Amino acid sequence: MAVLMDFVFPAPPSWLMTAMTVITATFSVIGGISEASGKNGQYSKFWNAGGDIRRKTKIPSRVGMFFAYSPALAAALVSFAIPAFSFAGRSRLVGTVLGIHFFKRVFEVLFIHHYSGQIMLNDTIVISMGYFINTVCLLYAQYLTHGTPEPSFDLKNAGIVLFIVGITGNFYHHWLLSKLRRKDEKEYKIPSGGLFGLVICPHYLFEIIGFFGIALISQTLYSFTWAFGTMLYLGGRSYATRKWYLSKFENFSRDVKAVVPYVF
Repeated sequence: MAVLMDFVFPAPPSWLMTAMTVITATFSVIGGISEASGKNGQYSKFWNAGGDIRRKTKIPSRVGMFFAYSPALAAALVSFAIPAFSFAGRSRLVGTVLGIHFFKRVFEVLFIHHYSGQIMLNDTIVISMGYFINTVCLLYAQYLTHGTPEPSFDLKNAGIVLFIVGITGNFYHHWLLSKLRRKDEKEYKIPSGGLFGLVICPHYLFEIIGFFGIALISQTLYSFTWAFGTMLYLGGRSYATRKWYLSKFENFSRDVKAVVPYVF
């Protein structure tokens, strides 16, 4: 524990942040296991379609994903109206990278991704609330560090580098995925280019890298919990994605891993 304190701010005396840290860690583990075991989210191309969903309210996927990310983007932008964030270097930096992250997601929804179906309204609400609550908690955890001693090791610069690598790599592989099919095509294809020859989900790999970049910039216990939780969830999702491709394409190479080249 003493070694950990060299890298993170002291845990704030806040029952809310303590509870949210535990909840985030718990749901991340459950979500990762569920995705890996095949109980996938209903916005996924390989979700379990056995249930009757005809009576559930559906909306266009592009509209759903726009509203999924917009509240979190708004939360990051609003943080700059709070003086404690506007004039504190680390807090301002955390708000900036979160704003960039969710702006990129909204931009991709509007101009990069191709959608051919619909998403359940209740799924949109759950996703939106999850991103919004996590963003607010990360910002609030940073706010609670004001006036406390900085960690012995300042990891901001390393975090900035990881964030840039993560968001750039994620955007590039999303762009490659968007070019995979023409507008009139609906069938799935095996992705190629970039790191797709090594892993089936390089966009998730770079997203994980980006979240750890944010954690290093923030250096709060909650930010690291969020980053590790993201890694567990996207790791499970990547495992399920690789399994799906193996079941759909006879020529899909087993040498292509899920998310970490040559490893997993």
